[in-house]
Amino acid sequence: MNEGAGNIFLLDDDELVLRSLKRLLLASGYCVQTFQSAEAMLGCTELGTADCCILDLGLPGIDGLAAQEALKSAAGTQSIIFLTGRGDIPASVKAMKAGAVDFLTKPVDAKALLAAVEVALARTRVEQDHERKRETLQRRLAGLTPREAQVMDLVVAGKLNKQIAADLGTVEKTVKVHRGRMMTKMGVRTVADLVRLIADAPPAAVDPNPAAPGVLDPGPTTFAAGDAVRMLDE
Repeated sequence: MNEGAGNIFLLDDDELVLRSLKRLLLASGYCVQTFQSAEAMLGCTELGTADCCILDLGLPGIDGLAAQEALKSAAGTQSIIFLTGRGDIPASVKAMKAGAVDFLTKPVDAKALLAAVEVALARTRVEQDHERKRETLQRRLAGLTPREAQVMDLVVAGKLNKQIAADLGTVEKTVKVHRGRMMTKMGVRTVADLVRLIADAPPAAVDPNPAAPGVLDPGPTTFAAGDAVRMLDE
C-alpha cells in the first residue's frame, strides 16, 4: 500500500497496457493520467504535477529515452520508471545513468511495478524537499544587501566581528549591525543555524545572488560551510 497518494503519468502506445496498468495503479490509491504518445504527455499543461512518470521505451516518434531527456530539461522533480517489451541492456544502462528509478520488462509484474513506484515517489519527495530548500534560501539571499551578503560570507567562513571589520575596512560596531540584520533576514538565531541552513541546501541554492554580489561562491565557500557544521557538532 502506498504511503501517500502520488500523481502518476503513464505513457505507452499500447492501449491495452495502458488500461491494465491504470487499473492496477488506481486500485493501489494513486492518481493516474495516461498518454499514448510522448508528444501528448510533454504537451500536457499539468506535466509539472506529475510525481512519477512510467514511460514505455519503444515509442514511435519521441521514444522513452528522448522523453526522459525532455523531462530533465524541463527541470521537473518527477522520478521515472521505464517499461520495455524486450531486454535492451544498452538502453537500460543509459536510462539508469540518466536517473531512472527502474527498468521493467513487459509483461510487467504487478508487485515489481508497485515496489518501483514507491521507490520513485520516495525519491520525488526528497527532490521536492530539496527544491523547497533551494527556493527558501534563494528568497532569503535575495533580501540581503551587498554588505550583508559580504558579512554573511565571512561569518560562515568562521571569522570574528573584528576580523570581518578589518577585511571590509570598517569598524566592529558597523559589522555587528549588518550581522544582526543579516541573521534576521536569513531567519536564524545562531551561527550554527546559519551554517546548517546553507550546508543543508543543495549546491544550486547557493549560486551567487545578482542582487547581492559576493553571496556564497558555490564551490569553496559551500565546502567551508560543511566543515563548519561538522566542527560545531563535535
